[in-house]
Order: sequence, then C-alpha cells, then structure tokens
Amino acid sequence: MSDHQFRRLTPVVVVAEIETVLPFWAAVGAKVGISVPHGERLGFVSIELGKAEVMYQTVESVQADTAAADPAAYRPLPQQAYLFIEVADLADVERRLAGQRVFLPRRQTFYGSTETGYVDPAGNLVIFAEFPPAA
Repeated sequence: MSDHQFRRLTPVVVVAEIETVLPFWAAVGAKVGISVPHGERLGFVSIELGKAEVMYQTVESVQADTAAADPAAYRPLPQQAYLFIEVADLADVERRLAGQRVFLPRRQTFYGSTETGYVDPAGNLVIFAEFPPAA
C-alpha cells in the first residue's frame, strides 16, 4: 500500500461524558464540528483544531454503534488517550489553559520541541509541542 492511499488519521477518544471536555478545547480556540446527541447528552463530537481533528464519543454511544460487532473486540469503558499536538505558539496555548491541570511541565526535548502536557477534564493526556522554524 502506498502512502498516497492514506488520507487522514483522526483519533476517537472514548469518554464517560463529552460536555466536560468542551471548555478545555474551546480555551485553545478549537471549534466543535459535528455534534451528535445520544439521549439527553452528547454522544459524539468532532473537535476541529485547524487542520487537525480529534473526536470524542461516549461509552454509551460506542455501545450503540457496535451492538452488532464482536463484543470481545473492544472494552466498553472510558479509556485514557495520549494526544500529541504540534502548535505554532506554545506560549499562547499555555496562557489559554492557565489553571488547567499540568502533568508535564514545560520542557525541551532531545528531538527539538518545547512541550507542555495537560490532563483534559476526561482524564486524557494532551501534549502541545512547538518546534523551531525549519532552517
């Protein structure tokens, strides 16, 4: 399979509830794209981050979507995701997320990025990384 056949990779993060993560993403300027209710709450949303995207889906919504699937193939629980997001201005992200839980203080990495990691309100780990401009 050649590289040109891959068009996009979008993680779907399974959570107990979606509403708690929306303010976290709104703080960094992300927009809600698709929003699908499930019962009286949100069951699915896509979060647009410029050219990047992350999706959140509730356990109940996943169970409804996969009712005909092999139940041994997935764990019907919220699962912790680890997201790595490259940004143009890390200081801006840090300013916008002031007061949010930091799990990884700002650091310089051996691969050249400056990073800070946060825990989103659903318990997922989100690292924002800024790389120096290409020479």
